[in-house]
Amino acid sequence: QVQLRESGGGFVQAGGSLRLSCAASGSTSGPLAMGWFRQTPGKEREFVASISWSGSSLNVVNTYYADSVRGRFSIFRDDAKNTVFLQMKSLEPEDTAAYYCAARRGVIATTVPAYDYWGQGTQVTVSS
Repeated sequence: QVQLRESGGGFVQAGGSLRLSCAASGSTSGPLAMGWFRQTPGKEREFVASISWSGSSLNVVNTYYADSVRGRFSIFRDDAKNTVFLQMKSLEPEDTAAYYCAARRGVIATTVPAYDYWGQGTQVTVSS
């Protein structure tokens, strides 16, 4: 089992920045791809960004982004600390949502059903 805990959410004005963190604990060894998703009331949870495991022999990390955040958000990980980050810049009111960290065994993925482990979420509110 993998436990995930998000932090870093809050209130910010449009154009501002926030950095979300997700600390993983438990069975974190081995290929563990990570992702960020977000959800607003009455809507389905949607993909934001994901990052592959960095422990392959080639030490190559892949990242995927939703079109709506590409160029503004950046996902990166510190495996020594079992933590993945989502750096968010140029925030817009449309980015207001609960943000969830997720993890899965194996290769990088971009869909909700692909992920096995989920955090409790952290709220991001962007005012206009």
